[in-house]
Amino acid sequence: MKKSLLALAVFGAFAGAASAQSNVTIYGVVDAGITYESRGAVPAGQTGDSAWKLATGVQSGNRIGFKGTEDLGSGLKANFQLENGFNGDTGTIRQGGALFGRQAWVGLSGGFGSVSLGRQYDPLFIGLDSIDPFGTGLTGASTNLMAGGTAGASAAAQSGDVRINNSIVYSTNNLGGFTGNLAYGLGEVPGANSAGRTYALSGNYANGPINAVLAYSNNNNGTAAAPAVTNTTKVWLLGGTYDFGVAKAHLAYETEKNDVGLNYRDWLLGVSAPLGQGTVMASYINKNDRSAAGNAGAKQYALGYTYALSKRTNLYTSYSRVNNDGAAAFFAGDASSGGLAPAAGSNSNAFTVGVRHKF
Repeated sequence: MKKSLLALAVFGAFAGAASAQSNVTIYGVVDAGITYESRGAVPAGQTGDSAWKLATGVQSGNRIGFKGTEDLGSGLKANFQLENGFNGDTGTIRQGGALFGRQAWVGLSGGFGSVSLGRQYDPLFIGLDSIDPFGTGLTGASTNLMAGGTAGASAAAQSGDVRINNSIVYSTNNLGGFTGNLAYGLGEVPGANSAGRTYALSGNYANGPINAVLAYSNNNNGTAAAPAVTNTTKVWLLGGTYDFGVAKAHLAYETEKNDVGLNYRDWLLGVSAPLGQGTVMASYINKNDRSAAGNAGAKQYALGYTYALSKRTNLYTSYSRVNNDGAAAFFAGDASSGGLAPAAGSNSNAFTVGVRHKF
């Protein structure tokens, strides 16, 4: 009996030591709102110029995730993150039905920084998200007009992915306020290593009231069926925020180009400020079409407010309007919802009110 008790005590001591060296966190977001969407003109073959929706993931995409780290000793750690995206209104999986379509990666970190392998965010999107007063969410999301990844550089691909499959990402540690990211996504096309390949990088400087970002993303859209066909999309982003205390100023400039004539210059000017128990935010985006046709640009006006009920739960409301040039069909969406696309040259509006809970 004494030997059994001793064995249990020793096992408990080892188990306690192991748990102190590694941990796993379960976290998530559940977000739902009521949204009214309208459009000035209806595309051919469709009906209805407005719709009421029980929208899902308006401010932040709904998710449940697992992340953890293990201390390997000598400053070296193993890390992982698995994140599932889902629709709160129907319970279905997002990101094309992928089980962990939001993120799925494993890696190592230490004094050298960190290296991770898997499906991960494009550094371009991380940079844009840190500048946008709406945090790329609500109906004023900058991704309604600006590229958060090379797949989102046109109205036809507005809901394009902001993540990179098969990616290798290196991130620096914080070096006096500077952090850097370098990502390479393998295309995995036999005999054509550049087809489907993505590479991206970003540099961020955050110190006191200043946050500045420079990011670049390059994607070769060649496919296994036609590896010789290349349509490289290149996106540059420069921007930042400055916190004056009473309000924060937001500014971004982005260029979007590809090999078949797409050529945009995007400006974002925004402001956010504390108000009561929440934050009020506003932005203006001008998407200028610099292509030969020069008629596929748009402008977005957005206003929103979030109200904190606690550290983890908040209410929100926002309104945005997109005015399209004659050949453009951009629309007012949010962090997850697709929006109501208008006929080319028409406008799009969206208003929402909802609640978000983080756990």
